[in-house]
Amino acid sequence: MRAPRILFVCTGNICRSPTAEGVLLHHARQSGLELIVDSAGTSAEEMGNPPDARARQIAQSRGYVLPDRRARQVRANDFITFDRILAMTETHLRTLERRATAETTARLERFMTYAPERGVSDVPDPWYGGLADYEQALDLIEAGVEGLLRALRAAG
Repeated sequence: MRAPRILFVCTGNICRSPTAEGVLLHHARQSGLELIVDSAGTSAEEMGNPPDARARQIAQSRGYVLPDRRARQVRANDFITFDRILAMTETHLRTLERRATAETTARLERFMTYAPERGVSDVPDPWYGGLADYEQALDLIEAGVEGLLRALRAAG
């Protein structure tokens, strides 16, 4: 059986989605779960930029290392390469649904459906806020990753 392929999507691919990528990879390694994980943005505005320094700082304070990569935009082949494409907000999900084609095989979902106990549907963008906003985003991402891992284990 091949490793599940997960793509996280936010706006610019410098805060939320690379954080989710790093958190999921960390927990997958700890539990011995083989996954292929990536992240992308719906916008090209941050293409080529590294993950935000504040996102890296908050992630490192909790023992996570964000991927050493550059921001990229969602590509057409992502819709068939990945099994699940997880949107950080309802707006991202709608954008992905508009870009999907008849050939799309990935399941398009809002990431926070994996953490219904948190009572929110979106991971807010911390970009315009302070470190507390990055902490809040990471709290939600950790909860979503825990739920996603439970779902992946249940699916076999």
